[in-house]
Amino acid sequence: MDDGGRQGYEVGFDENGAVQVIASNGDATKTQATALEGGCTAGKGAMEAAARTAGKSDILDQYARDYPQGPHDKPQSMCPAFGSLRVGLRMKRTATILSGSACCVYGLTFVSHFYGARRSVGYVPFNSETLVTGKLFEDIREAVHDIADPAKLDVVVVTNLCVPTASGVPLRLLPSEINGVRIVGIDVPGFGIPTHAEAKDVLAGAMLNYARKEIEAGPVAMPASGKSDRPTLALLGEMFPADPMVIGQMLAPLGLAAGPVVPCREWRELYAALDCGAVAAIHPFYTAAVREFQAAGRAVIGSAPVGHDGTASWLAAVGDAYNVPADQVAAAQNQFLPMIKQALAATQIKGTITLSGYEGSELLVARLLIESGADVPYVGTACPKTPWSADDAAWLEAKGVKVKYRASLEDDCAAMEAIQPDLAIGTTPVVQKGKELGIPSLYFTNLISARPLMGPAGAGSLAQVVNAAIANKDRMNGMRAFFEGVGSGDTAGVWEGAPNLQPSFRATNLKKLERAAKAAKAAEMI
Repeated sequence: MDDGGRQGYEVGFDENGAVQVIASNGDATKTQATALEGGCTAGKGAMEAAARTAGKSDILDQYARDYPQGPHDKPQSMCPAFGSLRVGLRMKRTATILSGSACCVYGLTFVSHFYGARRSVGYVPFNSETLVTGKLFEDIREAVHDIADPAKLDVVVVTNLCVPTASGVPLRLLPSEINGVRIVGIDVPGFGIPTHAEAKDVLAGAMLNYARKEIEAGPVAMPASGKSDRPTLALLGEMFPADPMVIGQMLAPLGLAAGPVVPCREWRELYAALDCGAVAAIHPFYTAAVREFQAAGRAVIGSAPVGHDGTASWLAAVGDAYNVPADQVAAAQNQFLPMIKQALAATQIKGTITLSGYEGSELLVARLLIESGADVPYVGTACPKTPWSADDAAWLEAKGVKVKYRASLEDDCAAMEAIQPDLAIGTTPVVQKGKELGIPSLYFTNLISARPLMGPAGAGSLAQVVNAAIANKDRMNGMRAFFEGVGSGDTAGVWEGAPNLQPSFRATNLKKLERAAKAAKAAEMI
């Protein structure tokens, strides 16, 4: 059994049934050696070229279509695999196995437990011999067989990190199920997935694909929560726990119910999600998941019930998708829109805010801030432009907002420095830069995403934390003046006395850099 004639692994089984992986030519061995020598530091180009030589072109081409790259050639958030790892760790009766460099696995397990994971992460280590000879694939296959206990698990997720992906380790050749336990193998390389948010989509899409094929093959188990007596709307994207309940309350007057949230918390919820009448792409970057819903014949609704205008248009879109009578939709709007308008008026935000993040809900939060009275001249999201955020972008741009998709850290910082807002909401490095400039700053993921955003509950949820942060401007200025010049440049680090300055060393090093730059420029002209 081979890999379809592509260069890289040629896989078969010996007389004892053991996996036998042999390089079909020298290219695969060279590829594996390259991946091992450089590892994550080899650079995106080298790793991607190695992966393509090893037979991973199909998956990398699909990732390029699903997750188009931005101006930066590597992720500027944490390792993308954290996203898919977190999805698996939050699911019941799910085991996770990682295959990658030990340093990467250590970092991923550390941050997953930092964010509250309460189960172990499996790891299949490798060295140059097991990678080049194909023994790594055999070790992975053995680990999957060892862990696949149907009494404890519904699914085992196996994830290739950068080096195994670049070396062509063929997870597609793992059995699809063992003793009734599903086996889902995915490649999540940093050189193919731009953000960890999109890696959530990689696993969510792979699981939906598996579940959809199970449904097509015959009857499947009913979810533990049972089957709704009303048509359901599946929700796409991780949200604050209260948001799905609020959405359910707004759907009730339409004769509808909120379905499961994808990524799901247990396998059987995938069946219920696919059984919906339509899916709401609350977070619009779940391209692979949307593809599976569309393959199941489900309509996709963009935007979300955020703020007054967003809720009005979203309820109308849901009504269209389910052919709900216009007067019934109007009745639902008349029930909830006055409450939202009243909540927004009671919790006004005064100030200029720049907003950026990588969660995928940045445009929704910006809409809510603007309807609360804030001036938001810039919104940056690390996620790509998709059809399901088009309405949000159009609404924001009509309000004079500059919307930047695939925004880089440099874009976000430049906007903050140019605008000098009363508050900067962003990722950790943006917040750090803001505080250095004396600009009150809030971390988007922990302080904004951790609040309800939908419907009446979301209308007034941001005002308290945002207004409190804006009010800290004088204190920020005082702290900045007190610590001016400390901890940067020559004063960085810990000193018992004044640092020993060596201006001559600095001048000599500057000349070396200038000569190197001139030599590089001359080499380009040859």
